[in-house]
Amino acid sequence: MTRRPRRKAEETREDILSMAEMLFRERGFVSVSIADIAGALRMSPANVFKHFHSKVALVDAIAERHLERNAERFTAFSETLPAKEQLLNFVLRLLDNHLQDIQENPYIFEMVLMTVQSKLEAGQRYRQRIIEALTTIIRRGAAEGSYRCPDPVAAAAIVTDVLASVLHPVIIAGETRETLLLRAREIVSFTDCALQNYPC
Repeated sequence: MTRRPRRKAEETREDILSMAEMLFRERGFVSVSIADIAGALRMSPANVFKHFHSKVALVDAIAERHLERNAERFTAFSETLPAKEQLLNFVLRLLDNHLQDIQENPYIFEMVLMTVQSKLEAGQRYRQRIIEALTTIIRRGAAEGSYRCPDPVAAAAIVTDVLASVLHPVIIAGETRETLLLRAREIVSFTDCALQNYPC
């Protein structure tokens, strides 16, 4: 009887992530245990724990993989647009993506929410990507003469915090799309005005 060749650790890790995603999609994050994932893969729970030391670590990896798949949501818009339009388009795109996640992938949304609440790496990296995209837009605004901003990175971090009311999963989950779109436009107008006179 020939022995099955040993699989690479990275392949096993990907199998675990894919199976966990599938089970989370079917049953929800709370209802699925590490033992369920291991059983579906015909491996021991210890083997899952070898790759992910906890369910939380597994959630962090799945959330990160989801964010990587959707990396285009963090790209800034064409520099031919005025900075205010770039800012508005970026915020509205992120908001739409978040609302789409809530509708189409509630299990992913639940996990991303957990990474934000628990301050896991995926949540921190998500925030950092928003800051980087906003920094690019603010720098373009400064280059075109629209914004007075000696420190675009610090300004982008502030703007990210201000935008939490239209981007943070906890806040937007209970709001209507119309309310969020109106709020996003008002915040972007306020932010644009502030960046024109920053620092006050």
